[in-house]
Amino acid sequence: MLQSVETNQITPPAKTQAEYTALLHTVLNARYGSAPRAFVHTYGCQGNVADGERMKGMLAAMGYCFTDTVEDADLVLYNTCAIREHAEDRVFGNVGALKNRKAARPGMVIALCGCMMQQPRVAEKIRVSYPFVDLVFGTHVLHRLPELLYRTLCGAGRVFELPDEAGGIVEGLPVVRDSSFKAFLPVMYGCNNFCSYCIVPYVRGRERSRTLEAVLEEARALVKAGYRDITLLGQNVNSYGKNLETPVSFARLLREINALPGDFRIRFMTSHPKDCTRELLDTMAACGKVAKHLHLPFQSGNNRVLREMNRRYTREQYLALVRYAREVMPEISLTSDVIVGFPGETYAEFQDTLSLVEEVGFTSLFTFLFSPREGTPAAKMPDPISREEKGRWFRELTDLQERVAGGRNQGLLGRRFRVLVEGPGKKEGFLAGRTEGNIVIEFPGDSALTGSFAEVRVTEALAWILRGQLEAE
Repeated sequence: MLQSVETNQITPPAKTQAEYTALLHTVLNARYGSAPRAFVHTYGCQGNVADGERMKGMLAAMGYCFTDTVEDADLVLYNTCAIREHAEDRVFGNVGALKNRKAARPGMVIALCGCMMQQPRVAEKIRVSYPFVDLVFGTHVLHRLPELLYRTLCGAGRVFELPDEAGGIVEGLPVVRDSSFKAFLPVMYGCNNFCSYCIVPYVRGRERSRTLEAVLEEARALVKAGYRDITLLGQNVNSYGKNLETPVSFARLLREINALPGDFRIRFMTSHPKDCTRELLDTMAACGKVAKHLHLPFQSGNNRVLREMNRRYTREQYLALVRYAREVMPEISLTSDVIVGFPGETYAEFQDTLSLVEEVGFTSLFTFLFSPREGTPAAKMPDPISREEKGRWFRELTDLQERVAGGRNQGLLGRRFRVLVEGPGKKEGFLAGRTEGNIVIEFPGDSALTGSFAEVRVTEALAWILRGQLEAE
């Protein structure tokens, strides 16, 4: 693993991140003469988005303001994702496009961070092939952004900071959130599952949980600030608290947040089926503020493929969880992730995935063609099925899910839902709101409703969204 690969880089004096932040006010003012502009773009999952919000918080504390375009940015920061090849290709393409801008504006700082950068092969490619990139840092040192940026601006060369070890969790980082009413609240980091196709444990490290007190403190602050939708995040939230000095279950965390006074919803993701317990499902059913929506990735409906994926549950165990969830929460909305074309998967085995989708009746699916990740066991497995053939399977799955979702939505005609209004809908003059089951309803309404709860009755059911009319509460 590359660690602190630098060119003629000065050794900075030992300081706290707060001291570096204060120093940067002076450095940035001397360099730019006014508030510098930062363009921050995050790729990938909600966990990455939460990381990006904390980095924006640190940048704001340094004196940066923010821009939506790279054209007038003094700092371009790409927070990257490594989960699929397509995500990596997009990053390389966008970084390459900055070469000419950097030549025209040498004072621009280009920084890359996140999961992609934690992979040695990627960091080396950036070092050799993208010499105009100034700063590269991994997932384990996001909290050191003030120090790393100071070294970049005041040193004589590039900064690469990519330690292998995750270390502890740093609390108290400032946050600039993307929404004023929906918030991501990380409760744990890392993963111990090592699914054979997944790079996450290698780039995010082992599981580490925030303390119950730290999570509750942030939750209280969010509720006090008026946030209506709070999503608890973890690579596997079901593992929350297992590694704390005094272990705490995720079910208990849900109960504690649910007990906070205020009008808000609690969501969480992602939940691993092997660790999804009846206690968790019972807690969801009993807690009025916990959304009756469960994102429970099954990935494949075939037991042999699940074993090869190292998922550590069977089709039968997954379906038993679904049955119990619906027993205690008849209205629960279930969503999931599916990988199509895992190495060695046959069409007959893929049919087991289709039959599971039909049996469960998911509200929606996130569907992916298998993408080999270098460094994972699955990347070395024989994979005889062509991408074209896998593409046909993929379309078969999405067509089925469209029929399933359309049928479920038809059953919601005339129903009334409490929705959180999120902003303009796709249809002119309409707003978009989200039910606790994570279903989007569009309806005519005033934009002043954005960020508040509203009662909406469903009048039209389409495959992926609903349309409705506002009703008095």
